[in-house]
Amino acid sequence: MARKTISARPSSAGPISAMIVTILLAAPAQAQNFKAFGGPCQLQQEDAHGTLNPEELSMCGFIKRMRTDEVHPLMGAVGYGAAKSGNHEAAREIFRDVAKSGNVMAMTWMAWMEDNGLAGPEDAAAAAEWDRRSMEGGSAVGAFNYGLDILRGRGVAKDEALGRKIIERAAELGDRSAQHLIDNDFDLDSVTPDADAWKYQERLF
Repeated sequence: MARKTISARPSSAGPISAMIVTILLAAPAQAQNFKAFGGPCQLQQEDAHGTLNPEELSMCGFIKRMRTDEVHPLMGAVGYGAAKSGNHEAAREIFRDVAKSGNVMAMTWMAWMEDNGLAGPEDAAAAAEWDRRSMEGGSAVGAFNYGLDILRGRGVAKDEALGRKIIERAAELGDRSAQHLIDNDFDLDSVTPDADAWKYQERLF
């Protein structure tokens, strides 16, 4: 992932979660059929007598149930599978919906998508806001990312003292990347992938 640190998958439902993700990653054709803000995949047919070939263990099936307010504990894992398979429209819809319930990992995924312009325009301010909400929800990863936002002045006002304080809090909560940054005297290059360095260079104008 480009800029956001995500130290765990959105769901930890064990072998079943892993199975769902495997199914989703093994079926990239789902991405071609799915339209994030349209209807469900057109692989099933419905009429007055019921549903022919109903979507069950598929991304479209999970999303259709989500749209009818049917909550499923594996939706975070489904979002992860969508994101990793490049189906960013589906991932964005899933993570936004899961984040509404207060899921801090989904908030971190939303921040990652906003910051990298996935299934929407790049929006550093929106990314920072998701980081802040994740942090306030008790996430160490969210605190680390929000501290980076503030240290870099990306999407939020730059404030080195406040940024360091938040990073220290993230380390206290157990975030290893935050501790690594502290151990390296808050050298941002120590936690910035080379491929992303250009994005965080300070603008002169």
